[in-house]
Formats: sequence, C-alpha cells, structure tokens
Amino acid sequence: MKRSYEMDMCTGPLLGKILAYAIPLMLSGILQLLFNAADIIVVGRFAGHESLAAVGATSALINLLINVFIGLSVGVNVLVAQYFGAGKEKETGEAVHTAVAVSLICGVALVLIGAFASRPMLSWMGTPEDVLDKATLYMRIYFAGMPVIMLYNFGAAVLRAVGDTKRPLYFLTAAGVVNVVLNLGFVILLGMGVAGVALATVLSQCISAAMICRCLIHSDTSYRLVPSRLAINKDMLRRIARVGLPAGFQGAIFSISNVLVQSSVNSFGSLVVAGNTAASNLESFIYSAMNSLHQTCLSFTSQNLGGGKYKRITRILVLCLATVTVVGVVMGGGFLLAGHQLLRIYSSDLEVIRFGYTRMVAICTIYFVCGWMDVLVGSLRGLGFSVIPMVVSILGACGLRVVWILTVFRLIPTLQVLYLAYPISWSVTAAVDLVCFLMIKRKFPKETGAAAA
Repeated sequence: MKRSYEMDMCTGPLLGKILAYAIPLMLSGILQLLFNAADIIVVGRFAGHESLAAVGATSALINLLINVFIGLSVGVNVLVAQYFGAGKEKETGEAVHTAVAVSLICGVALVLIGAFASRPMLSWMGTPEDVLDKATLYMRIYFAGMPVIMLYNFGAAVLRAVGDTKRPLYFLTAAGVVNVVLNLGFVILLGMGVAGVALATVLSQCISAAMICRCLIHSDTSYRLVPSRLAINKDMLRRIARVGLPAGFQGAIFSISNVLVQSSVNSFGSLVVAGNTAASNLESFIYSAMNSLHQTCLSFTSQNLGGGKYKRITRILVLCLATVTVVGVVMGGGFLLAGHQLLRIYSSDLEVIRFGYTRMVAICTIYFVCGWMDVLVGSLRGLGFSVIPMVVSILGACGLRVVWILTVFRLIPTLQVLYLAYPISWSVTAAVDLVCFLMIKRKFPKETGAAAA
C-alpha cells in the first residue's frame, strides 16, 4: 500500500497533529536557512570580512524583491487547503496548475529585476564601496536561479496545504548536502568567492525544485501536476491573489523597513555590517522555527474553515501561540547564552563578534513576541482575511520602525537604540492583531460541518 503523507486536520486531537505538522516544517525551514548560512560561514572564514559583508548587505534587498512573489504562495496554501478540506478535487487541481504556472512567470520576472536593479538599489541603500561590487555579483547570480526557487516555494505550499511537511524536508536535506559540498569546492578549491557561494545556492535549489516537481507529477491525488495542463485559471488566480498579494505586500513593506534598518547599520561601516550579518543569520534560525507555527496555524485554520469546523479554529490559535512561545524562549535564550561561540563560526574577528552580540542581546531576549505576531497573522490569513493583517503590519511594525529610525535613532544614533525598533514594533503589532482576531471570532457561524460551510 502506498504511504500517504496527507493529514486530516479537521478531526481528532489537535496538539499531536500540530506538532507532527510543525516539526518537519521547522526542520525544513532551518535546513533551507543552512543554504545562506553555508554561504556566510564559508565566505566569512575563507574570503574575509568584506565578502561576508557583501553577502549580508544583500539580504534585506533580496527579501524586499521576492516577498511579493513569495506572498502569492501563501494564497496557494490557503486556497488548496480550503478546497482539499472541503473535498473539492476539481478545484484543487485547477489551483495547483495555476500556482505552478504563476511560479514560473514570477521567477522569470525576478531574473530580469535582479539583472538590472541590483547595483542601483544596493547603492541607494548606502552599501559600503569596498563591498558593493561583490554584493552586486552575488545578487545577480542568486536571482538567475529565481525560477527554480519560486517553483520550489509554490510546490511546497501545495504539499503543506494537504498536510505533507515531511517530503519537503527530505528534498531540502538532499539539496542542503549538495549546497555545502559545492560551497567548499567553489570557494576553497576554485577561489570563486561570493560568486561561488551564489552559484552553489542556485544549483542546490535546482535539485530541490526538481524533486518537488517529480513528487507532484507522480502523485495519484487531486493535487497531481500534469505539465500539459499548466495554465492560468483567471478565477483561481484572482482567489490566490486575494490572499497572496496582501501577504506579499506585507512582506515587502516589512523588507522596506528592514532595508532602512540595514541602511542605518551600513552607516557604521563594514565591520558592523559583518557583525550584524552574522547575528541576523543566527536569529533567522529562531525565526524560521517560530514561523513554522505561522504556517501550521494558517494550514490548519484553512482546512477547518473549508470543512466547516469553526469551533476548532480558536483552539488551533491558542495551541500555536503556546507552542511558539516555548520555541522562542528556549531557542532565543539558548542562542544568547552561546552567542559568542556561535558568532565565532562566522568570523574570528573580535570586533565582528562584539558587534554581532550587541544585536543578539537586543533581539533574542524577546524574539518570541515576533512569533506571536506571525501566528496571529497566520490565523487571520487562514480565515481569508489577508488585508487586515497587511494594514496592521504596515501601520504597526513597519510604520513604527520608520518613525523610530527618523526620530529616536536620529537623536541617539547608537546600535542599541537602532535595534530596539524591532521588539517595540512586534509588541504593538501582535496586540492589534489579537484584537482583530477577537472581533472576527464573534462572527463565526454557530453550526459546524458541511451545512454551515
């Protein structure tokens, strides 16, 4: 009998299923981050702090450029989960084929953006002159692989929607091993520097994309991918965009605020940029682990909404909030205690380590609040309310950061004051998102099941 990777999220106890779904997703996210971590560690140890700063200087800008497109994959997750939970096989198939076609179009668009906009935008951010050329080269090679990166993300969104978080983990494991081997070969043996780590990342992503396509093509379920049926269904695209575009714009606005923070960090020089790069890369492992609960809350909420199981939705949110708190406190505290040792993985320069730890002290102690914010956003998006969290995030998280940088940081231009923009914005945004959920919850139907749906 063929093993099933699907999960029924609409019946049975929730906590065990939430953990069974979230843990592979958590490991997948952490493994995917190892692509970038391998880049940063290899260039930091074998190509010097300028190359390390060059890779780090691109992070906020890369996220800014791809977040709108990645946001569409959130719409794919929500739509496929709702149709799958409701047992609508025809609609599930149409959503999958539209999603894959859109992913390829988005990938090609990003190739062009990366080729022509990288250097001007890096210059606009105030990237130090001694790292600008290397940062531009890294971005252009990285963006050349965007079609396969988009294909993997949209394909993984389909699998997550039906409860399958294990196979994406397997695919990323294989790709991660290839990435590390290629990184070492290109940088140490061939001396390719930032070009080598960028190329290694692109080639390894080709492997994960090929694996996920093979998985979907050989599936015998409603979400099977048939290449000859690739087309954009206008109605499906509209539904995907209704949820996905606000999510994408929210991510882009977040990235704009992060670009402003990165620009402020750039003003302190390349040593501070290198330390900030190493610390933020470490923090991204905590964020990815917490973000798995955002994805979990989104998928479980969407399936239960599609299945008409409205009473389970509040319990899903409570369990995800409790779990993300544990993850954030344990990982944040652990990373802070081992901060100096972890930063030495990225660089042996004592100044780089000192500046990196300054950031970790400000962020890791309260990082779990960022997890609350994301889980609440996941619940709202799973319910089909994507514009509300977008507006809240723009005004709360992003707006507050901009105001903070233009006022408080300008008056007290220190790294500690700059980094306080993060926890303050998370706290305010999470509180407003919770109020929004409680207001929407009052409108839930009283009945459960297909009749209410």
